[in-house]
Amino acid sequence: MTSVSRARRAAYTAAVLPLSAALALTVAVWPAGAAPAARHDHGHGHDHSHDSAPARVVSTATLPDIPLAAFSNKLLPGTVADDRGVDLGGIGSDLYPAERRGEYWTVTDRGPNGQISVGKDKRRTFPVPGFDPAIVKIRTVGDRIEVLKSIPLTTTSGKPVTGLSNQPGRDEAPYTYDAGTPLSYDPNGLDTEGLVRDPRDGSFWLVDEYGPSLLHVSARGRVLARHVPKGLNLTGADYPVIESLPSIYLTRKINRGFEGLALLPDGDLVLALQSPLLNPDKNSGEDSRTTRLLRFSPRKAKVTAEYAYRFDPVGEVEPGQTKTSELKISAIVALGGDRLLVQERTDKAARLYEIRLRRGSDILGSAWDSTATSPSLEQLADPAASGVPVPAKRLVVDLGKVEGVPGKIEGVAVEGSRTLVLLNDNDFGMTDGPGAFDANGRLVDSGIETRLVRVRLDRPLR
Repeated sequence: MTSVSRARRAAYTAAVLPLSAALALTVAVWPAGAAPAARHDHGHGHDHSHDSAPARVVSTATLPDIPLAAFSNKLLPGTVADDRGVDLGGIGSDLYPAERRGEYWTVTDRGPNGQISVGKDKRRTFPVPGFDPAIVKIRTVGDRIEVLKSIPLTTTSGKPVTGLSNQPGRDEAPYTYDAGTPLSYDPNGLDTEGLVRDPRDGSFWLVDEYGPSLLHVSARGRVLARHVPKGLNLTGADYPVIESLPSIYLTRKINRGFEGLALLPDGDLVLALQSPLLNPDKNSGEDSRTTRLLRFSPRKAKVTAEYAYRFDPVGEVEPGQTKTSELKISAIVALGGDRLLVQERTDKAARLYEIRLRRGSDILGSAWDSTATSPSLEQLADPAASGVPVPAKRLVVDLGKVEGVPGKIEGVAVEGSRTLVLLNDNDFGMTDGPGAFDANGRLVDSGIETRLVRVRLDRPLR
């Protein structure tokens, strides 16, 4: 941990973080009638006729150091005995407009975690295994991010869900901070990512990477239902588990489940799979540029559509990068009507695109949802040329060219017609490898802070 972090940590008081009353949700969308002009993609799903809009950072705010034990134990007393010097972080997993302008709902992921190689084995470490993922409401005050409200995620009986792996043989085995001692699996564990809030009752919908799954959570954080792929066979969870998603999603890559979530104007949800499925095998998934989006109707409690999403070549997203497997979707935003803003990123660069979810692009229930189909959707070098309806996309902005934008942006929102709001995931200040903690088991902080930046475009989004 840096000396500045230690000083901030020492100065932190035990005062309860201020809370604000829950109000009706206000959704930020593009102006009515501002749909882009008609265009043709010749079946390849990518429109190069529009350059990205020049942009600049107009404000930056930083989350102050808040000891993780103090934060967690205020929500659920006794959950964290030792935070090993880790501060609150990871809240940048998503960003969603709250009821007042300038306020946002965010969500942590599963908590501090890393990887340490032991022989040929890469072990997943959980330095603070009692950490409970939480929904966190924030706003900016000058150059600081202020926490307004925090909601812990809990099971039906009110217990913390934790962020630990669910199932042996499917998820990574959990270990202590030094990778020396195995931890118990937890069927209640969640690796939460995308988040939206239902304006009708204040409940939340979140996506998770383990299942991968879609969660319905009460306004107080209680898991009401977890929708998972058919055939997952998750047992022992202390909340309802519903096998309602296509079984092909069982082939998701570890740590690359659902990451983005959007709430459409008609109340439907869109779930974004972070990376291509490992379908039919690991090499096919690692080399693929085709991931998937699911449309889910909360009213019907079922998936109603599916779309193939085509990444740009990785070298276009991050010049110089050659590993296609570095491509990810970490955020999607509803823009009104059938329009979505989709973020393509690596850990060092990110781009935002607009797509439209047209009825003719639906592949749900087709041969592409069967693991018996060969070649699979993920194996197709050019899905559009093979008859797959791939939504056309338009580049809105290349964030890699905007000075002052942090790396690993996972939270994206739209403010008005010309401002993007971005939040990074700082991984709780952790790094991988045995050097993440010192000889006393205390965090060696990466120095990466959680930052919220506002980016102003030179022309309106349209």
